[in-house]
Amino acid sequence: MHYRALSETVAIVGNRLYTCKKHQCYIMISDDGWLRSMFAHNVDARKDAHSNLLSKKETSGLYKIQFHNVKPECLEAYNKLSTEVHKELHNDADYPCEVVGSWNTWYGEQDQAVHLWRYYGGYPALTECLNKLRLNKSYLEFRKERSKMLISRRNQLLLEFSFWNDPVPRPGPNLYELRTYRLKPGTMIEWGNHWARAIKYRQENHEAVGGFFTQIGELYIVHHLWAYKDLQSREETRNSAWLKEGWDANVHYTVPLIQSMESRILIPTASSPLQ
Repeated sequence: MHYRALSETVAIVGNRLYTCKKHQCYIMISDDGWLRSMFAHNVDARKDAHSNLLSKKETSGLYKIQFHNVKPECLEAYNKLSTEVHKELHNDADYPCEVVGSWNTWYGEQDQAVHLWRYYGGYPALTECLNKLRLNKSYLEFRKERSKMLISRRNQLLLEFSFWNDPVPRPGPNLYELRTYRLKPGTMIEWGNHWARAIKYRQENHEAVGGFFTQIGELYIVHHLWAYKDLQSREETRNSAWLKEGWDANVHYTVPLIQSMESRILIPTASSPLQ
C-alpha cells in the first residue's frame, strides 16, 4: 500500500485513470479495490421491469399516441376525414381498439393533430388490428389520402400508470393540457413513487384525465393529460395545488429527474370521446 499526491492529475489503478482537479489530494492506493469502491455506485437489484411495477397490469391496456403535423391549408379536411375513419374503427367490434381522444393543438406546435388510442389485450390486440388494417381497402385508401395532407407524423406506444385515473369519456366543453416530460434514464421508478403520492393533490376538480409512460418510441417519456374548463380555470386549479401541504415536496423531488418538458393546450375534435 502507498500514498500518491495528486494535483489536477493522475492516479492509475489497473486500467482506470482518476483525476482530482479542484484541490490537491492524497489517495490511498492498494490492491484490495478500496479506491475502486470510492467511485462505484451501490445499485439495488430490481426484481422486475419498471413497466411491470408501474403499470395497470390487470387491464392489459396498451395505448398509442399519434402526433400528426398537418399542412395548414389541409387541417379542416384532415379532421373531417380522420373523424369518419376513427368512428368506423371505434365502433367496429372486430377491432379490439378504441379512440380515447382526438385533439388539435391550440397552444404549442401549430396545425397539429393528436390522437390517443387504447388497445384492449395489449400487444396481441395491437398486432391483430395492424394485420386487419393491412387488408382493409377503405383504410388503405384513407392512409393514401391522408399522406397528401401531412408534413410529418410520429407515434409512441404507452402504458398507463397504475395510480392515475382511467381516461374515460367526459362531456364538455373542456380544453386539455398534455404535459410531456423527458426524464433522465433510470429515474422512472423514482418518478412513479413520488407521483403515486402526489396525484391526490390534483383530484379535487377532476382535472386528472390520464398518466402514461412510453414503451416504444422515444423512451423515458411521461405524458400527463389534464382537463380544464378554460385557461383561467387551469391557472386557478394549478395555483390551488400549491396551497396543499405536500405538493411542494413533490415538485422539489421530481424536477431534478426531468431533462426537458413541454406543454400543449389541446382542443377536442367534434368526434372525440373526451370533450
